[in-house]
Amino acid sequence: MNEHVDAVLAPAPEEGRRAGNPAAPAGEAKNPLLAALGERVRNLRAQRGLTRKAVAIAADVSERHLANLEYGIGNASILVLQQVAGALHCSLAELVGDVTTSSPEWLLIRELLENRSEADLRRVRVAVGELLGTASVDPARHRRIALVGLRGAGKSTLGQMLADDLDVPFVELSRDIEKLAGCSVREIHDLYGTNAYRRYERRALEEAIQIYGEVVIATPGGIVSDPATFNELLAHCTTVWLQAAPEEHMGRVAAQGDTRPMAASKEAMEDLRRILNGRAAFYSKADLSVDTSGKTLAQSFQALRAVARQSMGAGA
Repeated sequence: MNEHVDAVLAPAPEEGRRAGNPAAPAGEAKNPLLAALGERVRNLRAQRGLTRKAVAIAADVSERHLANLEYGIGNASILVLQQVAGALHCSLAELVGDVTTSSPEWLLIRELLENRSEADLRRVRVAVGELLGTASVDPARHRRIALVGLRGAGKSTLGQMLADDLDVPFVELSRDIEKLAGCSVREIHDLYGTNAYRRYERRALEEAIQIYGEVVIATPGGIVSDPATFNELLAHCTTVWLQAAPEEHMGRVAAQGDTRPMAASKEAMEDLRRILNGRAAFYSKADLSVDTSGKTLAQSFQALRAVARQSMGAGA
């Protein structure tokens, strides 16, 4: 027996006394997360036709500890869960409750998509949208230009310039979010949390889409973090990723008089690179991109104006 694993799963003293009956005493509340995990372990074991003893041996944990886990009273480490998943011939995601493992159809779909290229996955996403009726059939999509990218990319400045040039309204979505909430973006996060902010962000975007058939929208840098809102953006707007080197992002924010990014952390530049790397794959889903690195404001605007007018002309 693996002594480390055995120690990790060792029950509390009161659990040891009821080792013969792993179910918690009547009236004792179970942790919902542990209870749900235990139910998934039991169901997976049943689906595979394995006895508890067989799984315990394969996972190298005691049968009693596995029983505690199944009844929602075992405080297992991630390493133990990985061993149990191996014994049940499933992924750790399936054991802990990933939505893509919640039904046979989900599992079959996931199997079809696994190891596919980004290009293949994009085609599937578009095809699924068409099949389910959620794909864009919005005739005004090419008349709405939405700028995405990190803070300091120039979305506000270039967005206003582009709107003036096209003679269409300009919407800075962060300001609309603040109007809806009645407080600043920072206060939304501090008072109500990220989930509330995402709801305001989605609502502000939906209202802008409903109100304007022609518009330039500067979006918050993190809008790509919420798949539902990002899908809405992609479906109803022509998206343009304003790219820039991390040093330029930081320099532009500082030039605007905001030194918080530099003051907040000595590793601010490294943090910025990490955020940019983490979001780049999402930003790259934009229809178009304009790299503003090393360009003057006038040069960046001319590049943006060219791709925006070309897109609007193609959609006419």
